Amino acid sequence: MSNYLLSDEIGALAARVVKENAKAGRKVVTAESCTGGLVAGALTEIAGSSAVLDRGYVTYSNEAKMEMLGVAQDIIETFGAVSIACVWAMAKGALERSDADVAVAISGVAGPGGGSQLKPVGTVVFARVVRNQSGDPEGELKHFEGGDGPGGRAEIRRQATICALELLLP
Repeated sequence: MSNYLLSDEIGALAARVVKENAKAGRKVVTAESCTGGLVAGALTEIAGSSAVLDRGYVTYSNEAKMEMLGVAQDIIETFGAVSIACVWAMAKGALERSDADVAVAISGVAGPGGGSQLKPVGTVVFARVVRNQSGDPEGELKHFEGGDGPGGRAEIRRQATICALELLLP
């Protein structure tokens, strides 16, 4: 039996995120939509995570993204919630509202419905913002396979959680 509520793969990666960020003296914050708190949940599975995880925001609705993280309505109306612009604003807002050193944000189409031709099921966007770092924001759009059929939603959310945890490594 696993020592983690989530998969062993996610647990091992979360343990690495906690260990390496603690060693670097960094705190992290999450801003999650389609993962619904799984990234923060994975981190809190690890003893000692309180030294690393400052807080996590679950902003599933567009209203929550705007109210809790300060995402501009224009961004959501122009680009949509599943866009690099939106997750960058989510990550920036989470960092500004926390004591963390690095923020990661995730938004996507986990399915089985809700996809479109431009953003099919499995489309997930990520952004990372590091405090006091200049330059272009870091953002990435990915398409995860496996969204069809039973367990498809869980598979997309699992892959998105892993990707977000990897972005939190120093």
